[in-house]
Amino acid sequence: MEKEQDQNPQGNPSTSETSMDADQTQNEVENKDSQSENNKNTIDEDSKDISPEDKIKELEEKLTRSFAEMENQRRRFEKEREDAFEYGGFAFAKEALSLIDNLERSKNILENDEKLKETEALKKILEHFDIIYKDLISIFSKNNIKQIDSLNKKLDPNYHQAMMEIEDDTKDAGTIIQEIQKGFTIKDRLLRPSLVGVSKKTKKETSKNQENKENLQDK
Repeated sequence: MEKEQDQNPQGNPSTSETSMDADQTQNEVENKDSQSENNKNTIDEDSKDISPEDKIKELEEKLTRSFAEMENQRRRFEKEREDAFEYGGFAFAKEALSLIDNLERSKNILENDEKLKETEALKKILEHFDIIYKDLISIFSKNNIKQIDSLNKKLDPNYHQAMMEIEDDTKDAGTIIQEIQKGFTIKDRLLRPSLVGVSKKTKKETSKNQENKENLQDK
């Protein structure tokens, strides 16, 4: 008995324990293989549940969505191309408006020059200015750049920018009675707004209107 104990020192696993560990490992491997096989069978069964008609219908839906996306992209490209063609000269047109502004400023300076007033030289210069101005407006018009009609119109924030208020009882409040700088559009877009002065009622007229309102309320 002492010899057998010496041959199996404490701490070394016995043959039976080693066998049990091997069996446990083998069982775990077999369980994993079985689970994988079950998952595979489930996927195969799901695939078999889809009929050929359903597969064709699914493919048709995907194809329809793809065509719709392609059509949307084509339309966006066409719109961008048209905008680039129609409004590609937007920045250039805006800069070109300074030519008209400079012509008008020069004309005003010459007209107010006391030494040149009522002279033949001034008349000829102004005539040439008018010709150049009309030519520029004609060129702009051919390229769909048009002046904004402002005088005697109601103030429209989309096209006009009010720079001052002028007392005038003959006009409704908010009516444009002075044009400081002409505004322009290019096709359906605003190139620059008109800088304008608008009418407002005098204090006397305002007080009178207030009294009339109070009288009507008392009645």
